[in-house]
Amino acid sequence: MRMTMYTDFSLRVLIYLGAQEKNKLSTIKAISEAYGISKNHLMKVTHELGKLGYIDTVRGRGGGIRLAMEPEVINIGQVVRHTEDDFHLVECFDCQTNSCAITSVCGLRAALRIALNAYLQVLDGYTLADFLHQKHKLAELLFEDVKDV
Repeated sequence: MRMTMYTDFSLRVLIYLGAQEKNKLSTIKAISEAYGISKNHLMKVTHELGKLGYIDTVRGRGGGIRLAMEPEVINIGQVVRHTEDDFHLVECFDCQTNSCAITSVCGLRAALRIALNAYLQVLDGYTLADFLHQKHKLAELLFEDVKDV
């Protein structure tokens, strides 16, 4: 099972914003530089996270992005469900394009469906806050102003 880069970047943006001081605005440029990720990718990610209500986007001079809710209410399983485009682990998961000859008698599909549900259930047990326990260490690794102190 593999998460898309889009979801990975979405989670990284949320961790970055969660490690910031409360309500402090961050920029896509700063996040891009901290993680070494393309600004263009992050623009798409932050736009979607804003539409989903996970982050606030403030336009204009001095604008930026910040978490729109407390880290304790951002459920990681939900974020993954919102940011993954599909969970078709194998061809037979997609009823519209499935052409596998053994689908009607194959037990693999059921086993993989159980595994996928277990994967998402584990992620449902975490919130963003669970990944911010070492906030100061995250800040040292991510923020220039902390690195220079």
